[in-house]
This record gives sequence, structure tokens and C-alpha cells, in this order.
Amino acid sequence: MTSHNVELETILIVEDNVDDYEATVRSFKKSHLQNPVRWCKNGEEALNYLYRTGPYENDDSVLKPCLVLLDLNMPGLDGRKVLERMKSEKDTTNIPVIVLTTSSDEIDINKCYELGASTYIQKPVGFEGLLKAAEQIKNYWFGLALLPNRS
Repeated sequence: MTSHNVELETILIVEDNVDDYEATVRSFKKSHLQNPVRWCKNGEEALNYLYRTGPYENDDSVLKPCLVLLDLNMPGLDGRKVLERMKSEKDTTNIPVIVLTTSSDEIDINKCYELGASTYIQKPVGFEGLLKAAEQIKNYWFGLALLPNRS
């Protein structure tokens, strides 16, 4: 029922905590989400990846992601700045961004939606909670929602 190509599109996870990243990937696998995942450990690396600058400048393995999972609270360039840049640039404005963070602060939630976040999810506590969230992300973003054309 989806109009996706046979080749699965990349999901970019921007997360500074290795345990959270690995748990997210494990929960995706357990939910049978088979899209390739790329990991950027901070905001600066994410922007370099998205705009093919710095270490990614001549990297042919860099593919525009179909979805970004973005942590807010990272050292250096935080998720708010990444989101703001993505939504202000023509090349990345149509990439859906799911903010996946520990913060339930109303100011953060409102600001992220103002900046153009597609969804704001508070990180579930424990692997079972993350597994349930991953299943819901898969069902919604890869089952129900129509994603922008990448060509």
C-alpha cells in the first residue's frame, strides 16, 4: 500500500548517548523496521551529514534520510539548533523530524513544534517502553504517513 521503492530509505539518529542509540536500534530491529540507520553523535556531525560537509563532503555513502530522530539535549550544537537549521534550508525542510528526548518541558515542546518538528516524543523509560515507541513510529511513519519524494 505504500509507494516506497524496494530499496529502504535511511533513518538518521542524532543522539549523543551510545546506550540510547543502541537501545533505539535494537528496538527498531525487534519491531522489524529494516531501514538502514545512520548515527550522528552530536548536532555538528548531523549538520555535516545532512549537508555533506566536513568529513562527509566526498562520502558517497551519505544518503538523504527519510526521517530524523533527534535528541534535544546534546553538548555543543544541540538538537534545537539542528532542527532550526534543517527547517530553514530548502534541501532539508521536508524531512520529517521526530524529537526523541528526555525533556517533557512545555517550553521545549512548544519551541520544537514552532521550529517545525513533526512529532515530539518523550523517551520512554526502559527497553519495553522504547520497543513500544519504536513499533508506533514504524507503524505510523512507514505504514500510515506518506513521506515526501526523495528523487
